[in-house]
Amino acid sequence: MRSMWERLFLAAWQKRGVLACLLWPLSKLFQLVVNFRFALFVLGYKKQTRIAVPVVVVGNIFIGGTGKTPLVIWLVKELQKAGWHPAVISRGYGAAAENVVMLDANATAQQVGDEPLLIAERTGCPVAVGRDRVAVAQCLLAALPEIDIIFADDGLQHYALARDIEIVLFDQRGIGNGWMLPAGPLRESVQRRRDFTVCNLAVGITHANLPGMPPDTLPMYLQAGAAYSLHDPLHQKDLKDFQGQRLVAAAGIGNPQRFFTMLEQHGLQSKTMTFPDHYAFDAQSFAGIDAECILITEKDAVKCRQIAALKNDARIWVVPVEAQLDASFAATLIQMISEKTHGSTPA
Repeated sequence: MRSMWERLFLAAWQKRGVLACLLWPLSKLFQLVVNFRFALFVLGYKKQTRIAVPVVVVGNIFIGGTGKTPLVIWLVKELQKAGWHPAVISRGYGAAAENVVMLDANATAQQVGDEPLLIAERTGCPVAVGRDRVAVAQCLLAALPEIDIIFADDGLQHYALARDIEIVLFDQRGIGNGWMLPAGPLRESVQRRRDFTVCNLAVGITHANLPGMPPDTLPMYLQAGAAYSLHDPLHQKDLKDFQGQRLVAAAGIGNPQRFFTMLEQHGLQSKTMTFPDHYAFDAQSFAGIDAECILITEKDAVKCRQIAALKNDARIWVVPVEAQLDASFAATLIQMISEKTHGSTPA
């Protein structure tokens, strides 16, 4: 039922049709509330805390998933290559813990959320989660003083944490109908300030084809790597090697169609299984599925491998993706951070 309503609204939010127009007055009320809350921080009625190192916030104003996790992973790796010591903080969607939790080898997706766990696995950088992002950042710095920059995953609206850089991510859906919730898909106005706009695009699409995207939008593409067995990650296969097999593609991410389309672009024909974003898989999730191979996302894999029945299912293969952006983006980001924090460009 939830999925049906999600599909209904996502379709309605792509145009200014009857349903969107009926909800438009409510969206203006929502906009007033958002603007009022932001003004409380700007005017000093609500406290904003600045921590000891630069903070870069990566988020989206389009409701649902736009590909933030691959972007955060790319940014962390680029700064690591440049000699920085980044860390990541997150709320941790669905995380059970109420207090600050620093991820370690024993962390589970149920405790900390699937995206923080994936970021930690892919980058090796310190990651911590908690409801109060200021407290999370402060705990990280107290435990690991070598950290010199923090990325806040999905914290655009968490104004209590002062930030130096804001990166707003869209995907090929653009800004939808351009209206805020509930008449449209936007959490904040499309005119909200930010330092960078990134758009996660399908191959063959440019941001110039998407109304509402600023001309300086940075394109991002997700490139699929070799699939690996959930049971034995050292066992890898090129995607083309799955052609001709009885396949099921399963995804519990914000925009599952993006995953399915990527597989089609690699010549794979598969039945699809769509789960809600952050879906809690269980031992029966793929029971009775008639398939030689089941292809899943890395985000789903961090949960599936913690369930013995799924980890031991030799049919399940994980398809990793890597964000592809212009390398100059990282250089520009580093220069901007230096200018904001030190008042000069790096030597």
